Amino acid sequence: MSPNRTFRRRFPVAHPLFVALAALLPSVVMAQDATTAQKEAATLDAVKVTAARKVENIQDVPVSISTVSGEKLDALASGGTDVRYLSGRVPSLNIESSFGRAFPRFYIRGYGNTDFRLNTSQPVSLVYDDVVQENPILKGFPIFDVDQVEVLRGPQGSLFGRNTPAGVVKFDSVRPTQEFNGYGKVGYGSDNLWNVEAAVGGALSARWSARVSALYQRRDDWVKNTGTGPNDGLEGYDESAVRVQFLYEGDNFEALLGAHKRHLNGTARLFRGNIFKKGSNDFVPGFDENKVSIDGLNHSELDSSGANARLSWDLGNYKLSSITGYETVDTFSVGDIDGTSGPYFTAEVPFASETADGIPKHSQWTQELRLESLSDGPLNWQAGLFYFKEDYDVDSVSYDTTNGSKQDGFQRINQTNDAWAVFGGATFQATDKLELRAGVRYTVDKKDLTVKDYWNTGFAPCVLAAKCDLAGLLAAQQAAFAAGDAVDPYLSASTKDKKFNWDASATYAVNDDVNVYGRVATGFRGSSIQSAGAFNEKTVAEPETVLSFEAGVKADFWDNRARLNASVYHYRVKDQQLTAVGGSTGNANILLNADKSVGKGFELDLQAYLTDNLLVTLGSGYNHTEIKDADLSVAGCMSCTVTNPLDGNGKVLINGNSLPQAPEWTHNMTARWSLPLADGAQFYVFTDWVYRSEVNFFLYESKEFTGKSLLEGGLRVGYQWNDGDYDVALYGRNITNQIRATGGIDFNNLTGFINEPRLWGVEFKANF
Repeated sequence: MSPNRTFRRRFPVAHPLFVALAALLPSVVMAQDATTAQKEAATLDAVKVTAARKVENIQDVPVSISTVSGEKLDALASGGTDVRYLSGRVPSLNIESSFGRAFPRFYIRGYGNTDFRLNTSQPVSLVYDDVVQENPILKGFPIFDVDQVEVLRGPQGSLFGRNTPAGVVKFDSVRPTQEFNGYGKVGYGSDNLWNVEAAVGGALSARWSARVSALYQRRDDWVKNTGTGPNDGLEGYDESAVRVQFLYEGDNFEALLGAHKRHLNGTARLFRGNIFKKGSNDFVPGFDENKVSIDGLNHSELDSSGANARLSWDLGNYKLSSITGYETVDTFSVGDIDGTSGPYFTAEVPFASETADGIPKHSQWTQELRLESLSDGPLNWQAGLFYFKEDYDVDSVSYDTTNGSKQDGFQRINQTNDAWAVFGGATFQATDKLELRAGVRYTVDKKDLTVKDYWNTGFAPCVLAAKCDLAGLLAAQQAAFAAGDAVDPYLSASTKDKKFNWDASATYAVNDDVNVYGRVATGFRGSSIQSAGAFNEKTVAEPETVLSFEAGVKADFWDNRARLNASVYHYRVKDQQLTAVGGSTGNANILLNADKSVGKGFELDLQAYLTDNLLVTLGSGYNHTEIKDADLSVAGCMSCTVTNPLDGNGKVLINGNSLPQAPEWTHNMTARWSLPLADGAQFYVFTDWVYRSEVNFFLYESKEFTGKSLLEGGLRVGYQWNDGDYDVALYGRNITNQIRATGGIDFNNLTGFINEPRLWGVEFKANF
């Protein structure tokens, strides 16, 4: 059952972010003073969101929300980057990946999941066009022709359901309209980068309209392999995606039908062996981001597609909605995990590791029915049913790099996940100034994991104890398969979780422009299963639950020229599911539950027209997280310098550590200055900066695997004409070319992976 390996090609005194802002503002303000004042003062538009499953002004919703849309989305996407470019672009959001473009991992308020297995779940839910994207591979669908991105912080367990204890990232595509419109965009940049987007839509009849949008991105390999592996160049890719939508608008009925497809062919995450100087997190002398030396294969290929139907009926005082979604993905990714090229079995590279993971079969069905009231009175409500069904196989493969990369192990598991829920919520306008909200949800979540095939010639799974006779194990498995009997119980597991979640909030209008709110919410993430294997111990992690408290203020001021949203929060996670990987004791990936973890902090979002032609936005998040489990220990790394104490068995005690990939500080800033010219034209400068403080890559703390703080900046200088219908711009991403490790591999040597280097380009966009 070997897979096909033939491929198609604490806060510093002065943060750098604010130093950059301080240097920028005087020059642009002076330039603005020399321009002609506009007839009407610039004001901020109202932002509409669907955080409560209905369209509302963001200032009226008692949840900490940030949005990204319009020109900011365009600028961030200039370099052809994937969904990870949203990392840090709103307060308290971090995104990273050990799979490259294929498998993003989301963290909100420091709360996420570093598990890299393809059957893992995340506490941050991603919802694309009202359909949840549960499998981690589905979460990487590219962002194009998107109207708005909403980031909802804190548990969203009543209206968005299972696996949302940390929050929700929500994407809404541009809908079809009766008006003929669209856009085309083409960009060219460093390393022969091409970024092409287009969309067109309009009326098909008096009732029907449609919209088609497409994306194509490619980049040449920019990393040279000096090792003996089959890849001489790395980090290139080509990616394409398309979306089609049909909208029917009847008198009392609306149907929005959509389908989408994605293809990715390129490099998997590039692991760089021994890049850290022993005893520090500095790169070794001579480190060059443009070179690597590996001897194994590196490749990633992915195909995904899906369809959805969003129907709504206007029933007078009520509205009935149905959302049906189907998703499927097929992917295979192989990489040289030790990140080096011979000689083998030295102190620097204890053993070679080349592995692959894939999903050869997958299907996800979702169905939601929701009824909401449309009363003019003080009370409104909504109630609904939700069903989720997922069935997929996961392949895990290992290769012997020392022997021509021959396959030396294989495992195929099947996991099914069936869940259903009933939910409801109510809003009550208690007085002219006080609004109360509450929501509830009851969920039943069932998972079954079965090993369909397993064999290994080199790494015996110690969890099988007396059954480490691999030849006998394989023969017994084959006989069981032939007889149609169940597979070895050591390799399979089932779970069934039942959970009641709730939330309650209150909003008080201080005046027409200022609201204050408070919110209490719960959430949960279902049990996780990991099968036994050469690098895994069979584990079942119990479901995790969260209780969160939040308070905030939302204010428009300065005659609607400025807007400030701020919140403070505290959450407690019980039985948080964590993933431990360690090379000093068996190289096993282990799921475990921490007794408790806590998080506290604040977020700040500020937008302001400092002048009519200068718009500045600032975002900041402080997130302090801590694991609280006095007895919890994990295996440490094989080569790094661990700074935590050890228990009596040589394992690392992690009580008091921060959660992995949870920076204490995130900051973001944008500034757009324009110079109006004749006939609706303008010259503009747009800059964006994002900062995150240092992060811990793993559950234990070590000198090497602590990621340094990261500051990335973007710049866009352009000219628009015909009232903004046409735009040509020069752009740069990571313009200071700051290179940092963003993650690591700890079971072998001092291996890490890095952020994207500097990129320059030119882009043209036409709207019609």
